[in-house]
Amino acid sequence: MIAAPEIQSDFPFPQDTDTRFSSDTDFSEEPDGKSTVSSKGKGGKKGKKAVGEKGKGAKGTGRLNGHHQENGMENMMLFEVVKLGRSAMQSVVDDWIESYKTDRDVALLDLINFFIQCSGCKGVVSGEMFRNMQNSEIIRRMTEEFDEDSGDYPLTIAGPQWKRFKTSFCEFIAVLVRQCQYSIIYDEYMMDTVISLLTGLSDSQVRAFRHTSTLAAMKLMTALVNVALNLSINMDNTQRQYESERNKIVAKRANDRLELLLQKRKELQENQDEIENMMNAIFKGVFVHRYRDSIAEIRAICIEEIGVWMKLYSDAFLNDSYLKYVGWTMHDKQGEVRLKCLTALQGLYYNRELNTRLELFTSRFKDRIVSMTLDKEYDVAVQAIKLLTLVLHSTDEVLSPEDCESVYHLVYSAHRPVAIAAGEFLFKKLFSQREPEEEGAPKRRGRQSPNTNLIKTTVFFFLESELHEHAAYLVDSLWECGAELLKDWECMTSLLLDDPLPGEEALTDRQETALIEIMLCTVRQAAECHPPVGRGTGKRVMTAKEKKTQLDDRTRMTELFAVSLPPLLAKYAVDSEKVTNLLQLPQFFDLEIYTTGRLEKIREIVDKHTDTEVLEVCSKTYHALCNEEYTIFNRVDIARSQLLDEQVDKFNRLLEDFLQDGEEVDEDDAYQILSTLKRITAFHNAHDLSQWDLFTSNFKLLNTGIENGDMPEQIVVHSLQCTHYVILWNLAKLSEGSSRKEDMVTLRKQMRAFCMMCQRYLTNVNTAVKEQAFTILCDVLLIFSHQMVSGGREQLEPLVYSPEDSLQVELLSFILNHVFIDQDDETNSTDGQQDDEAAKIEALHKRRNLLAAYCKLIIYCVVEMKTGADIFKQYMRYYNDYGDIIKETMSKTRQIDKIQCAKTLIISLQQLFNEMLSELGHGFDRSSSSFCGIKELARRFSLTFGLDQVKTRDAIAMLHKDGIEFAFKEPSPQGEGNPPLHLAFLDILSEFSSKLMRQDKRTVHMYLERFMTFQMALQREDCWLPLISYRNSLQAGGDDDTMSVMSGYSSRGSSVRSKKAKPTATAAAAAAATAAKRKLPEEESSSSEVWQQSMQTPVMMPSPHLTSTAMREPKRGRGDDSFMGVYPLPHEQPPAAHQHTPQHHQQQQQPPPPQQQTPQHIQTPMDYNSQVTWMLAQRQQQQEEARQQQERAMNYAKLRTNLQHAIRRGTGLMEEDEEPIVEDVMMSSEGRMDDLNEGMDFDTMDIDLPPSKNRRERSELKPDYFDPASIMDESVLGVSMF
Repeated sequence: MIAAPEIQSDFPFPQDTDTRFSSDTDFSEEPDGKSTVSSKGKGGKKGKKAVGEKGKGAKGTGRLNGHHQENGMENMMLFEVVKLGRSAMQSVVDDWIESYKTDRDVALLDLINFFIQCSGCKGVVSGEMFRNMQNSEIIRRMTEEFDEDSGDYPLTIAGPQWKRFKTSFCEFIAVLVRQCQYSIIYDEYMMDTVISLLTGLSDSQVRAFRHTSTLAAMKLMTALVNVALNLSINMDNTQRQYESERNKIVAKRANDRLELLLQKRKELQENQDEIENMMNAIFKGVFVHRYRDSIAEIRAICIEEIGVWMKLYSDAFLNDSYLKYVGWTMHDKQGEVRLKCLTALQGLYYNRELNTRLELFTSRFKDRIVSMTLDKEYDVAVQAIKLLTLVLHSTDEVLSPEDCESVYHLVYSAHRPVAIAAGEFLFKKLFSQREPEEEGAPKRRGRQSPNTNLIKTTVFFFLESELHEHAAYLVDSLWECGAELLKDWECMTSLLLDDPLPGEEALTDRQETALIEIMLCTVRQAAECHPPVGRGTGKRVMTAKEKKTQLDDRTRMTELFAVSLPPLLAKYAVDSEKVTNLLQLPQFFDLEIYTTGRLEKIREIVDKHTDTEVLEVCSKTYHALCNEEYTIFNRVDIARSQLLDEQVDKFNRLLEDFLQDGEEVDEDDAYQILSTLKRITAFHNAHDLSQWDLFTSNFKLLNTGIENGDMPEQIVVHSLQCTHYVILWNLAKLSEGSSRKEDMVTLRKQMRAFCMMCQRYLTNVNTAVKEQAFTILCDVLLIFSHQMVSGGREQLEPLVYSPEDSLQVELLSFILNHVFIDQDDETNSTDGQQDDEAAKIEALHKRRNLLAAYCKLIIYCVVEMKTGADIFKQYMRYYNDYGDIIKETMSKTRQIDKIQCAKTLIISLQQLFNEMLSELGHGFDRSSSSFCGIKELARRFSLTFGLDQVKTRDAIAMLHKDGIEFAFKEPSPQGEGNPPLHLAFLDILSEFSSKLMRQDKRTVHMYLERFMTFQMALQREDCWLPLISYRNSLQAGGDDDTMSVMSGYSSRGSSVRSKKAKPTATAAAAAAATAAKRKLPEEESSSSEVWQQSMQTPVMMPSPHLTSTAMREPKRGRGDDSFMGVYPLPHEQPPAAHQHTPQHHQQQQQPPPPQQQTPQHIQTPMDYNSQVTWMLAQRQQQQEEARQQQERAMNYAKLRTNLQHAIRRGTGLMEEDEEPIVEDVMMSSEGRMDDLNEGMDFDTMDIDLPPSKNRRERSELKPDYFDPASIMDESVLGVSMF
């Protein structure tokens, strides 16, 4: 701490021994018992005036527009001027200083009200309050008059004006101290009053007061630090002048000057002591408490400002006593606060002169900074990497190789700012040391370039990153800091073409491959000027300078590679991987100057290679060069036509000989056909080859393969792909508008014939052929679906094709047999090739693509939506592999048709239920894993419906209807009296009951009773539990009164419900006058017309209505004749019992004559079975209510325990200048919310995904005297960014 005398007891600031209490929630008034502080004085001088009560008539005639007339509008002017921010702040402060010199009490009152109003408080401190009331009393009064309309206040209100207000507010405080630094701040009145007020407000439970005053106090402290710094500089200058004067010989020494310098130094020392006392008061009274406030913004303000203090006045603040606060707060739970810690440290590490003072801090918190490079907040991770870069720049010995490696791999991060920061770190670590060039010497180029070793280092680093194969990401990460190195293509080509120098080691084949890949990525980055796929957020508008750089780079690369590319292709012509990368270079050339292209090299490569990837790159290169805008077009077009003519003629000749040979297939002929077909297919992907009529020849080839069955699989695969391209190019020409009827008829026939051919190949014995046929068939069905006529393309309507039912069945069967398979099955089916992990991943991607292709048919209504039931039922079993695809498909189908989607979901559950019955039999155990799995799947389906019950009302109702019908569809094979065969399905259906609206629960319950008999309602055996639980789920929350378990009609006329629900159209005659004044609601109806039709003739018999007396007095002694009949006995039912007419209801609800109204309300005698049934129902409901009450009591007890623990926790800090942590404004709000949420069951999907292999485990810091365990939560350490 700054060397300063102990603060006197009469100074109006909190002492170190004060015990403060705050809250992490914002209440309306201050707690009682807060210590009162007095004013600092000197000798017998009068300090801050005592403060008193506000007059009773303050709100009457003593106020003008809500403010006191005695001050006029002065107390508003300061706030309004600062808020507008139009005037120069120095003139505003000068006006206030003049006012202070005239009457300091009035000026201080204006300043106090300024801070109050900046907090959003509508109250005003009057002169009487200022004179007669203590600060705590004033703050309490302002809290009572806060009158906040919302939770916003000037510092949090959105909008450009209020953003400027914060800047003006901070500027006002800085200018105020700067203008008062020579006299007023030392008068022991103004600063004492302001600091005392801000200290009290910063301890308020009102967030607005706490936030605003903390910001003001921190800015005030920063301004005082500037004053102290100036004083320190002046003292040093004075001391030097004094020493210089004193060292003179006696004859030349000026004693008067020595006395003046001594007097000046004494005054400066006194002023320095005064400033240090003020800073001590602010630091201990505000910072020490608020740097761990419950509000992240307040904590961020404190950390940001302490960083400024340490940077400005490092002699006083840059020590471990202050650095420890920044180190502790790096463990904060909020990313905003952690970010401020890192930016504060960056300002310190940037200055190399301060490195020696940061050695202890660096050693203590280096591991924490390194771990923050994987912070879950990307902004924090970026700043952590930049901080490590500064540490690396200052000293190279602090970071260990393990620390550096943890940053190196971040150059492959998908988040571009993180990758760029890591690239800068990597560049400084590995590439900062380059060979110096002699002045005046010619610039070395090629292999002798100073970049040679750096380029080799880049290649070595890329190869050592075995987990990453993304050269484009590495180049993009290094682009901003090492573009000059990465664009040295002359050096790269020299390394590839020239022989190594004496004593230099040549590049290996693997290193040459990596260098060519890196060179291609640098060319692409320079030509396109945007990040690689997966890392950029979108194209941005380039500046004029960037455009000029792009044009220059393209010109330079074109001129360079026009000369060096042919020898590179010649050298690596047989290496498919190298050639693939090299052939992509012409796609980025400036074709206006590339007029001497040697296309014969590309043609030679086409003739030499049969690899699909190489051929596709050649095709794309020809396509890029075939641009009619450039002069090279004619040459390229002729070369392309000659190449294709030759290949097509060769294919037709070979095919004719191949088909004439009969059944025997010659291997050489098959190879020649396959290689030629590969070349044609690769070029057909990017070029229109319609003039060669490839459909006929390929269709013959495919038809022969079907008839003979011995066609090589690769020939069939490429022939299917080539035929697909023919159809797509024909469709593209028709879509342009210049179509003839003959062309459309031809295309229609070709498309339908091709679909039938693909359908026949779905049953092929070869898996690769079946997968190719399935993929192409899905694409063709999607392209030629009803969607193709949208967008003004009605002329294509004759081409629309809908698959037949047989084709839909085959497609679905293919998915079930080839996608939803276990990994072991896939391994066995591929002859051990899946032992390789990469092959397993590739196989999974292939299966995901197959499933996605079929799901697109469902989403675009190409196949019936109900076929999705077989897909949806696999959601839980294959969640890790296909969960995202299936979930997205469910979401899209629900957007198309909610009811049909619900039907599909229930069908999938029914299918699983039937499969379980066939496997386990009818007497299965409901606790079995199969049944529990179906229930869990139903729960997941229920969660996908969301929280809006109104939007999903019809769908949920239809789902329950279909489920009930399925449950009672099959009678028991054991005869009457036994539960239906599918009754257990109701237990699964109950998972959707929570999604029903309250009125719909009653409707569903009534529909359920249509399928029940009287004996079913009385059953209590275990086999009937699904029915009981399902009925209970429908009755929970269905009515507000005590609802009978035995009947859905039992509570319609209860008086309890009449108080909570709307009156029905069948109200009692005695309440007719009251009901007439209310708006009669619509009669309860079902979610769909199906429900309205199904409610006409219920099977269950209506039961008598319970009266209010019977419900309100459950503890009354129950005799045998005191229970109401839940179900009327058969011999007591009148013939008209099924008719529910309004007249009938009115007759039932008419009150009996007075002489018949007995307390027991006995209407119908009951037999013994009915009484037992009623008692069981009542007991079950009472148990449920008791359970809910006990659960609420436990949650309340848990909440109180956690609140008390949060208030009492953490009592010891590590330094003497800190107080015990008894404040409730300390980092506990999130913990409380976690406790509150612990007992709640939110309607969201909570899925535990397997941990990613890319996540890094981070170890916690070792405990030391910097240990923040008593203050901060270190849970953020366990959260990974990846």
